[in-house]
Amino acid sequence: MFRNIMLTVAYQGTRYCGWQVQPDAPTVQEFVETAVKKLTGTDTRVLCSSRTDSGVHALGQVASFRTESKIPGGQFRRGLQRYLPDDISIVNSQEVSADFHATYSAIRKRYRYLIFDGAILPPFLRHQVFRHRSELDVAAMQQSLPHLLGTHDFRCFETNYPNKATSVRTIMEATLTRVPHWSMWTTDHEWMSANARPHQDPHLPLICFEIMADGFLYNMVRAIVGTLVQVGSGKKPPRHIAEVIGSRDRASAGTTAPANGLFLVKVDYPSELLVPDEVSEDPDGA
Repeated sequence: MFRNIMLTVAYQGTRYCGWQVQPDAPTVQEFVETAVKKLTGTDTRVLCSSRTDSGVHALGQVASFRTESKIPGGQFRRGLQRYLPDDISIVNSQEVSADFHATYSAIRKRYRYLIFDGAILPPFLRHQVFRHRSELDVAAMQQSLPHLLGTHDFRCFETNYPNKATSVRTIMEATLTRVPHWSMWTTDHEWMSANARPHQDPHLPLICFEIMADGFLYNMVRAIVGTLVQVGSGKKPPRHIAEVIGSRDRASAGTTAPANGLFLVKVDYPSELLVPDEVSEDPDGA
């Protein structure tokens, strides 16, 4: 009897050519499927919630696979981790309903994008942020965000339209704020304050953009970030976002922001699919 196992996976995407298996290129899916085979002894296809691109990271990628293995659902996490490299972590594993599908059952996804516009980039952040070398006006970028909310045709932010049956999506939440950098990088607060650019709070060099929607188009988040950067750089007014959406033209939006600043944070599913199906028992033992 086949069981359905859901995995929550975190990974640093720097050395991978995305999630999906590709010929002659390392991918996250390849390593996870290899680990499943080593643990269960069976070749198994592992599905995912979002096929992240080359260099994109994940905190909460969701994957699922079917197996006849008797290993308890919660034990797959530890078992699979033994066969995975250090830049891929199984955060959680559990048995779920037979109807659960990592790709098609998702109802919401949350992404995070990090921009660094501080004077000195900590070297260990170079693969986790988009380095912008001049000040960005966060207040102006924030004024753009309400134009993103709601249900729209977002083909203006899609690379190589069309990739899906429809480019209509609903964005439920979009926030953008400055956040502190990793405090362990800071060695001398007085020096940093004295040498910071006049416009810059030296303790808030990271700009964090978060967005949640019922789904995303190919490169959609990165194209939105590229357009927000135009606003933050003073090249476009905050209302430009609304004009871009209304145009339905990819050429009117900003460039596609680099992959290394993007993180898949969380994927939500209907709660009833996150529990295993009950196995009915015949009281007569038949």
